[in-house]
Amino acid sequence: MAEPIQKIITLPTVDITRQVLGHQDSTRRLIEAAVPVKLDLRDGELFVSGEPDDVERTSNLLEQLISVAEQSGRGGRSLSPQDISRLVDQLKNGQDAPNLEKILSDTVVVSERGKIVGPRTAGQKKYVQAIREKEMVFCIGPAGTGKTYLAVAAAVAAFKAHEVNRIILTRPAVEAGERLGFLPGDFEAKIDPYLKPLFDALYDLFDAEKTQKMIERRAIEVAPLAYMRGRTLNDAFIILDEAQNTTPMQMKMFLTRMGFGSRMIITGDVTQTDLPHQQESGLVAAERILSKVNGVSFVHLGKTDIVRHNLVQRIVEAFEKSSETK
Repeated sequence: MAEPIQKIITLPTVDITRQVLGHQDSTRRLIEAAVPVKLDLRDGELFVSGEPDDVERTSNLLEQLISVAEQSGRGGRSLSPQDISRLVDQLKNGQDAPNLEKILSDTVVVSERGKIVGPRTAGQKKYVQAIREKEMVFCIGPAGTGKTYLAVAAAVAAFKAHEVNRIILTRPAVEAGERLGFLPGDFEAKIDPYLKPLFDALYDLFDAEKTQKMIERRAIEVAPLAYMRGRTLNDAFIILDEAQNTTPMQMKMFLTRMGFGSRMIITGDVTQTDLPHQQESGLVAAERILSKVNGVSFVHLGKTDIVRHNLVQRIVEAFEKSSETK
C-alpha cells in the first residue's frame, strides 16, 4: 500500500471558500464520507490527506470547483447541490472529474428571464456538440438526463438566431398504462397530457404568454406524431420526443418529413417503451439502420448525466440491476 500524502490547495477568497466547501461545509462532508481523504482548512489553504490516487482525484475536483466558483463570480454558471452530489458520487466510484469549466462555459441559449441554459455533464456537452455539427441527432438515455430540455433549448437558440423559421415539437400519443378514451374532453384535450412536457420546456425558455403568441402565428407547433404524415418540413427545427414509442414505420415516416434548411433531434429512452409486447421500437430500429449514415449522429447519455433529484439516479440504477438479475 502506498504511503499517504498531503496536497495543499489555495482558496483565493472567503467567498470562493464558501462556494467550494458548500453551505455549512456540506461539500467537504460529502467528499470525506465518499472518499478516504481528510480535508483540513487552515488560513485560506485546504490540506488534502490520504492515499495518492484518492488525493489526486479529490484535489482535481476541488481545483475545478475553484475555477467554476471564479467563473460564476464573473457571471458564468454555477453548480447546484445536485451537481456537487453527482460529482462526489463519480469520485466515490473512482472516476476523474470532467472538465467542469469547459462544460459550464458552453451556453446554448439564455431564457427570457435571463437563465443561462447549457450542458451540465460531459455527456450533455457531447450531445450539444452533436446538435451543432449534425443535421439529425438521436439522443438515447434514461429519464432526467436533459434530452428533451436541451433539444428545445437548441431549437429556441436556432430560432432566435434566424437559422430556422419555426419550431416543431412532436410526440407519439401512446398510452403508458392508461387509455385516451377515459380522459375527459375532446381530442385536443385528450392529447394535451402527452404534449405537456414539451410545453413546460417552452414556458421555461420563453414564457407562457410569448409561447402562446408564437403558437398562434405558427412559429411554434406542438402536435402528436400522427399530424406529421404527408408533410414536408422546410426551414424548421423539428424535435421528436419519446421516440421509443414509435414503430419502425412511424419512425421512417417522421424522418422522411425533413425538408431543406431543417434540422431534427430525436430523443427517447429504450428502457421505457410503451409499445405492445414484442413490437420493435422505431428508435431501436433507427439506430440499427442509420448508425453509419453520414450526417446522422447517435448520442447515448447515462446515469452520470442525470441532472434531476439524486433519487432519480438511484431509481434508474435499481431498475437496471433488477433487469440484469432477471
